[in-house]
Amino acid sequence: MEGDELKDLDCQRTMDGWESSNNGSGKAILIPACCLKARASQPELGSKSHSTVVSGWLSETQPSSDKSGKQVYFNNPMWPGEAHSLKVEKILFQEKSKYQEILVFESSAYGRVLVLDGILQLTEKDECAYQEMIAHLPLCSIESPKNVLVVGGGDGGVLREICRHSSVELIDICEIDQMVIDVSKKFFPELAIGFEDPRVCLHVGDAIEFLKQAPEGKYDAVIVDSSDPVGPAQELVEKPFFKNIGRALRPGGVLCNMAESMWLHTHLINDIIYICREIFKGSVHYAWASVPTYPSGVIGFLLCSTEGPPVDFVHPINPIEKLRGALEFRRELKFYNTEIHEAAFALPSFVKREVAALH
Repeated sequence: MEGDELKDLDCQRTMDGWESSNNGSGKAILIPACCLKARASQPELGSKSHSTVVSGWLSETQPSSDKSGKQVYFNNPMWPGEAHSLKVEKILFQEKSKYQEILVFESSAYGRVLVLDGILQLTEKDECAYQEMIAHLPLCSIESPKNVLVVGGGDGGVLREICRHSSVELIDICEIDQMVIDVSKKFFPELAIGFEDPRVCLHVGDAIEFLKQAPEGKYDAVIVDSSDPVGPAQELVEKPFFKNIGRALRPGGVLCNMAESMWLHTHLINDIIYICREIFKGSVHYAWASVPTYPSGVIGFLLCSTEGPPVDFVHPINPIEKLRGALEFRRELKFYNTEIHEAAFALPSFVKREVAALH
């Protein structure tokens, strides 16, 4: 397709909710609008999502206004055309912090649920899958990790899992919203127990600024438990953020970053992987896990290592079953094991085709 024809196609696709990008590859490709970080700058999509409980059900929707000024609700821009709902038995907490609206409710099927700006973050029933995988995928891939940084993770669940590793001496956590921590301690004590470990050092503030000030090569592992990349969280999937992580990691250090759903966001996954391949000269892999209450029922993880001692993410060198007391530390592991670890890197054929950066 020649110049003007391609230009016309791009314009038409933009009108239909698509835009073009090269993802750092040098080749123009078309990206669905739901996967564009740039959507955060669009006024009609930049408004905060809100926890909408209607007729006893929580639905993840986003408020806006129609042409007459009447308030209407649309699906979240990260997964247009679908809604995710849970039956609400009782609202336990609802308040707006400096940064976001926080909702906690008792559900009929999944226990207590934490919702931030209308987006479900965790439930008591299936939080184990996400927390265990995002922590143990990186930490079981390197020998004797000592210094670990958690970005986000204010509910404490990632901390709880890191603490199973007796070799760890320091766990820095940088969470921007103190209210998330306080709410978790009150309503989710099985997660917030992670804050009680003496190895944990809490920093309440902006993780981007924290990483800029971090000593070079300080951490063996960085775990980014972030929200979806829209609005303020957009910066957490930009190149400068990953560059600062790379600088803060030792040679052969590892990053594990939440990386969306392969069913919904292969273009966004592609974008992040291209950036990370430029920065992390060791290896870059994509893994996934089943989490029933997340959109599409799965969530992805990006695993990267810096240049240095090679890291084999697929075959853990530090298997959890051989770590003394790790399986039962504070509570028994519910989801993660070495078989699950290795299987997490097996990708469906459509992902291998669509995520070109994996090739």
